[in-house]
Amino acid sequence: MALIASVSAHMTMIDPCPRFGAKCIHQPATLPAGAQLDYSITSPIPADGILCKSNTPWPTPVATWTAGQSVTVQFQPGGSPHGGGHAQFSVSYDGGTTFVVVYEVLKYMFFNGPSNSGTPEVLSYTFTLPKDLPSSNNVIFAWSWVNAVGNREFYMNCADVAIKGTGSTSYTGYKIVIANHNGYPTIPEFDGNYSTGLQYYDTGEKVTVTGSGSTSSSNSNSSPAESSPQESTKVTLSEAEKDVMDPTIVGAPMPAKSGIPKSLLAEPTSTSYSDDASSDYAEDTPVSPKRCRYRVQKNRRRR
Repeated sequence: MALIASVSAHMTMIDPCPRFGAKCIHQPATLPAGAQLDYSITSPIPADGILCKSNTPWPTPVATWTAGQSVTVQFQPGGSPHGGGHAQFSVSYDGGTTFVVVYEVLKYMFFNGPSNSGTPEVLSYTFTLPKDLPSSNNVIFAWSWVNAVGNREFYMNCADVAIKGTGSTSYTGYKIVIANHNGYPTIPEFDGNYSTGLQYYDTGEKVTVTGSGSTSSSNSNSSPAESSPQESTKVTLSEAEKDVMDPTIVGAPMPAKSGIPKSLLAEPTSTSYSDDASSDYAEDTPVSPKRCRYRVQKNRRRR
């Protein structure tokens, strides 16, 4: 299975357009001087490679977003989803040194649940940007992914975007998880256990980013309170509720490592995923209390 995964095509964003994607929905008209289109952009990051694959941005932002708005990230059909896995969406305001998570999909990236299919079920994800993201014309938006099946790899695409803030000058969240890369933990193949590696997403370092590019951080193992990726009321669970909950589905963006070493900065029919709870399940599908909790807390950390 690992051999099959290593020779097949992989996955990449096509909107927003990553550096320097060749098959984007909104393809930039101009490349930076000396740059070439990356026709192998679906490949994983080499173990000693630059996380964004290139430190050179597009000449102008490929998208302009407003803090608090709903955005949709789309992926190229026809690739190998490697059985799903853990993925995060993050932003950097300091040129790629620090990425802070704004949304994540744990366990089943590209699927609606456990699957052995080689065809992705989900090719777009819609979520709401945190309302307190500050303004900047030089934001790097990243998608990162640890695959469930195949060679132990780390995938990351970086797109250059502009964000219009709504008054806030800073955003506090959690640094991305980096794994299967030199100097970082190795998350093994899941072998059907989709809780594999979740411990790295459950504890981590909180970081504050500003529109000017400055960052500050502090160690934290608690749930994010001030800048949760989803704007919903904080839920306090009784001990009885904790006993019946599946802890692997109550997660939120927390990384295992703090900071990124400067050396690393150098057509199947698709369905869409939305964080709107009403679209998660069919109307006539019975919903268990566990799933109800997941809708509210899927972007929160366990305490």
